[in-house]
Amino acid sequence: MRFSWAALVLAPLLVPLVFCAVMLGLLQTDGSVLGFLILFVPSCVISYGTTIFLFLPSLFLLSLWRPVTGLKVCLLGLVLGALAFVPLTLLAWKSSGPDSGPPTESFWVFFPRWAADPLTAIFPLAGLVTAGLYWWLATRQRDSRSPHVTSPQ
Repeated sequence: MRFSWAALVLAPLLVPLVFCAVMLGLLQTDGSVLGFLILFVPSCVISYGTTIFLFLPSLFLLSLWRPVTGLKVCLLGLVLGALAFVPLTLLAWKSSGPDSGPPTESFWVFFPRWAADPLTAIFPLAGLVTAGLYWWLATRQRDSRSPHVTSPQ
C-alpha cells in the first residue's frame, strides 16, 4: 500500500472532531469554543500520535508480510486502537494516588476498573474508523491518479 499525505492529514482528524462535538453537546449547552479546543487538542495528539507512530509502521510491516486489503487494515486499526488505551491507562494510574501522587494500588487492580468504563470502547472504534478512512483516502487518491488505459482498436 502506498503512503498518502492527504490520508495522513485527514484520517486522524475525523474521530477527534466528532468526539469533541458530541461531548461538547452532551456536557454544555452554550457550545463554547474554548471547551471544544480543550477536548480537541489532546484528542488530536493521541489520534495523530497513534496513527504516525503505531498505525503507519504496522501497516508497512503488514504490507511486507501479506497483501493489504481493506478488512486487514480495519482490523489492524481496531487492534491498535485497543492497544493505544494501555499507555493512557498507565498514565492515569501513575496519577491516581492521593493528591495526584503515586498510586496506592497496583496497576493490575486499577486496570480492570478503568477498562470497565463504557467510554473505553471509543479507542478500538476510533482505531477502526481512522484506519478505514485512511485506507479509503489512500486507495481513492491512488485510483484517481492512475490513468485509464484503453486498448487500441
